Amino acid sequence: MIIRKQFQFNGMHIVRDCSSDRCKKSIHSHTYKVEIKVKSQYLDNAGMVLDFGLMKGHIKDIISSFDNAYSLWTKEKNDYKQLVTINNDRWIEMPCSPTAEQYAVMFYAIINEIFNKTKFNNGERDLELLSVTVHETETGYAEATYEDYINLWLDGGYDIRNIIFSPAIKKKWTDPDLWDKILSVEGIFYNPEVELLYSERK
Repeated sequence: MIIRKQFQFNGMHIVRDCSSDRCKKSIHSHTYKVEIKVKSQYLDNAGMVLDFGLMKGHIKDIISSFDNAYSLWTKEKNDYKQLVTINNDRWIEMPCSPTAEQYAVMFYAIINEIFNKTKFNNGERDLELLSVTVHETETGYAEATYEDYINLWLDGGYDIRNIIFSPAIKKKWTDPDLWDKILSVEGIFYNPEVELLYSERK
């Protein structure tokens, strides 16, 4: 079974080296929709693949980091990077160009890391992050899968350790140590344990 959870953020960027002059030479914005699909052949104690509420924590914090923020490609000239980071509170420096395609595979990389470091406590089994889709417009979107994560992110030399969130963004996280835990080898996220009242799996 496949479940889907959707988030939204309003983000700003410049897409250098693209075909459109307007997009590669000027700051512009989009209202993005981020669609996360999770798959499992099993249901938890409540009869769910994964409680949607569990995705409103760390995953929501990461995606919401891009809301009303500027996405800055690390290859930008230093003077421009300084202009952005000194004069704005909300910015993210990315090791890749801030396109819908790269957003999708970058979000996949981060969310997959969160999943791998989460201890599920309500009978969830064999959860698979099936895909992350980023809708940049009503008619245009990019979808990233595990194969894209391997081929375009890891084999492309990208690393989530090279993503930098501004201090102002980090202050808004539910857990101020969220990013350190995601990057840490020992970092583990614990979902709440559930007192089972009706489940046959007691």
